[in-house]
Amino acid sequence: MSDQDDRHRADHDSPWKMALEAYFKEFLELLFPTINQHVDWSKGYSFLDKELQQITVGAESGRRYADKLIKVYAKDGSETWVLIHVEVQGEPEVEFSERMFTYQYRLRDRYAMEVVSLAVLADTRKSFRPTTFHYERWGCELTFTFPMAKLIDWEGNWVALETSDNVFALVVMAQIQAKRVKNSATRKDTKVALIKLLYERGYNREQILRLFNIIDWMIQLPKRLDPDFAQAVYAIQEEKHMPYVNTIERLGIEKGRQEGRQEGRQEAEQRALEGKRNAARKLIALTEMSDQLIAEIEELPLEEVAKLRAETKH
Repeated sequence: MSDQDDRHRADHDSPWKMALEAYFKEFLELLFPTINQHVDWSKGYSFLDKELQQITVGAESGRRYADKLIKVYAKDGSETWVLIHVEVQGEPEVEFSERMFTYQYRLRDRYAMEVVSLAVLADTRKSFRPTTFHYERWGCELTFTFPMAKLIDWEGNWVALETSDNVFALVVMAQIQAKRVKNSATRKDTKVALIKLLYERGYNREQILRLFNIIDWMIQLPKRLDPDFAQAVYAIQEEKHMPYVNTIERLGIEKGRQEGRQEGRQEAEQRALEGKRNAARKLIALTEMSDQLIAEIEELPLEEVAKLRAETKH
């Protein structure tokens, strides 16, 4: 397998989801410090995966995002939902701002909740900095503005990341290096340097294993370099007297990734199926089409369309 093929198999959205779930507070503190100051962390927070899935049914799945919806409490006591969009594809998207607005109004319409939308851009194009969705026609005008964090802005202050006591700084460093460094040997050296920094920060075993997993997943190497990387990790562990990651655990991590990718595919398939069902329901309600024709249009089993028609009548 070529280095290019190996890069194509990189799965950057999953480590971001893992990082946000494990370090949401640290994420806000590092990338959105002003917003972080308004959150009452003593009341805790919770992830609203089901609520987010409800409003993303039927959305395009060709691109890769790490979107998270989190319920927090403001210091004034009010409940607020924070919607995080992480653009991890690496290629700027013209419709990004509109997608931000679409998710915003869908959530407000469905749940009648105040929603704060935040954008994190992991691409390397300096000019791509969307913060606003604007629409105007015949005197009808709408402007939606959202806070945005561009990760490559940290390149000019790399020392701050290296010396930060915020655990999320390692995630940002790994993502920047994953996008910037293309040469395989250099990627390996860069990855080893981050792992060494991880061990030098004095984290406990659980923290090290979690962060190792995120970095290992985010900065992927050609398989031919895996033995060299493993040897370098073992050398770091021996030096620091922290034998936390062994070959068996790395195999377990890889198995977890494969299972995660499988779950991701299943979730995407389920969302696509639900989209077809919703479209079929509309055709049943608004047209005189036969079940056979609707089944052919939406690529659904005939018996499922019949079931949907029966449900609609009730």
